[in-house]
Amino acid sequence: MKKTSKLLLLALGVTLAVGVSACSKQAQGADNSGSGDKDKITMVFYPNESAKDFDDSRAELQKKIEDATHKKVVMQKTTDYNVAIEAIASGKAQLAFMGADGYIQARSLNKKVNPLVVLSGPKGTLEGASYRSYLMVPKAKADAYKDGDQYSLKGVKGKKISFVSQSSTSGFAVPTDAIQREFKVKDKDTLSNSGKFFSKVMYGNTHPGSAVNLLKGDADVAAFDDIDLYPYLKLTSGSYDKAGSEFTVKDDAKAPFQDLHGKTAVAIEVSPVQNGPLVVNDKALAKSDRDKIQKALTSKEFAEDKKLFTTPGSKTTSLFQKTGADTHLLPISDSWYAPTHKLVGK
Repeated sequence: MKKTSKLLLLALGVTLAVGVSACSKQAQGADNSGSGDKDKITMVFYPNESAKDFDDSRAELQKKIEDATHKKVVMQKTTDYNVAIEAIASGKAQLAFMGADGYIQARSLNKKVNPLVVLSGPKGTLEGASYRSYLMVPKAKADAYKDGDQYSLKGVKGKKISFVSQSSTSGFAVPTDAIQREFKVKDKDTLSNSGKFFSKVMYGNTHPGSAVNLLKGDADVAAFDDIDLYPYLKLTSGSYDKAGSEFTVKDDAKAPFQDLHGKTAVAIEVSPVQNGPLVVNDKALAKSDRDKIQKALTSKEFAEDKKLFTTPGSKTTSLFQKTGADTHLLPISDSWYAPTHKLVGK
């Protein structure tokens, strides 16, 4: 197993020795002296969760936060990862729904940015609190990426590739790390621009966008994750965590997959990714509001809300996926993200 995969699996497969309660104490022990707007709270979303499919789930989350704080909550949608990162780092937004890489980038800009809660693993703990990053190719061309009986990254050099965004954990940081190690590439800049390692580099801006680049034939290889593709792709062969598994566009998949029904892609690389946090700017949000929101989001009532939590394969699109009956949100601190800090070098 590759070095970084080992590192991430160590963090994802074993609950930290200090446990969830310690994470909660660390999180609540942060400098939460922020004042913020007394009447309004703004929450910003990545492009993925800004999609129309998430309207009902976002509205339900808005209601939960408003009920907890008795303040108006504004849900700010974006079309660019960097807009969300800048909004939470600057304090224009007090809350953000982010991936681990984006959170770390925001924290590097402002140390008052902290993780508030994270989706647990199937047992309701930090064990298995992860999802998967893929590098996929069209099924018809998958054999070209085999080295003997195993799939390999050796064939990706010189190809046209689609990433999600340079601020995406599973759509850029993790897959480029795998490629760097395979080819001993020293820096990500070599992989992020056309005409260097790859003949062409494109960005889908969302995980569905990157997958569409692949399935339409614009890219030879594409990076995206599983959780953002649940509403559109179904596993048709193998398993979610194995290279060689096949994923097919559902017959009822909505835009942007409406013209791609039945198209199949094969995963040639699979890597674990730490679940992204719901983030707070502790300078821009009052501690009393922070505590109320954290309490509401980690409640049993919240975890049982079907507008907020669905299971993989569900026809309903929600912000959170239940991987087990006990899946819920947990208080979390920055220390849990040490493996991703190391991965992105911040």
